[in-house]
Amino acid sequence: MLPQHRRRARIVFTDSAAKQLENITSEAGIHALDRALVVVSVDPEVGEPIPGSAVGPQLREYADEVERVRLLYWVTALKTVVVVAYLEV
Repeated sequence: MLPQHRRRARIVFTDSAAKQLENITSEAGIHALDRALVVVSVDPEVGEPIPGSAVGPQLREYADEVERVRLLYWVTALKTVVVVAYLEV
């Protein structure tokens, strides 16, 4: 029997997150972001919910302590991950 493979979530960026990405110039920065995006695309629920109002999407935060990166995002009903911000810490 073949192992079950889950489909990865599609990743999209808000305009502000896309502008942040344009400013990444180092290969290490691109690698760190790529690693975090892969983790979130495989399991969109991996991030911690950010407390807030019940109106609008539930923001989540994923922190990769190895790469020292944080992603702020929400997950749509169709499991698309919308990245709001990318932060290096």
